[in-house]
Amino acid sequence: MNVVVTFAVIGVALFLWSYLTKRRFGLLGLALAAGSMLSTIWAPTITKMISVHGFVVMNSLTNSFVLSAIVLAPAVLILLHGAKYHSPLMRLIGALMFTVLALALLVEPLGYSLPLTNQTGIEAYNWLNANKQMIIGIGLIVAVVDMFLTRPPEHHEHHRDKR
Repeated sequence: MNVVVTFAVIGVALFLWSYLTKRRFGLLGLALAAGSMLSTIWAPTITKMISVHGFVVMNSLTNSFVLSAIVLAPAVLILLHGAKYHSPLMRLIGALMFTVLALALLVEPLGYSLPLTNQTGIEAYNWLNANKQMIIGIGLIVAVVDMFLTRPPEHHEHHRDKR
C-alpha cells in the first residue's frame, strides 16, 4: 500500500472517530503531544519486548507500528471520554484539526516502514514531512486555546429553604 493511501485511510478513520464522538480538539491535541513524547521514551523498550516474544514482521514495520500506537494511545483514551462539542460546525473543525495534527505527528513513524514508490507519494510525503513542524506548532497552540475555551459542566444544586 503506498503512502498516500495509507495516510488517507488513517486520516479518514481518525476524522470519523473524532467527529462521531464529538470530542473537543484541545484535550485531544495535547494527548497527541503527550503520546509523541512518550513514543520517543518507550518505543525502543516496547519494540525490544515485542521482538523477544517473536512478533516481529520486519524490524522497521514493528518499530513503526509501536511508535504510531504510542503516539495515538493517549488520544484514543480521550476519544472514549472527554469534553464534547455541541455545534456541528465546531465538531467538524475540531475533528479536522485533530486529524491533521495526528497525521503530522505520524509522518516520521510511518515514514520508517511505508514504501515511497510513486512520484505522487514521494511528493506528498516530502511536503508533509517538510511542513510537519509548522503544523504541529499551530495545532498545539490551537489545542491550548481550545482548552481555555472549555468550560466545566455546570452542576445545579437544588437548595431548599430551611425554616
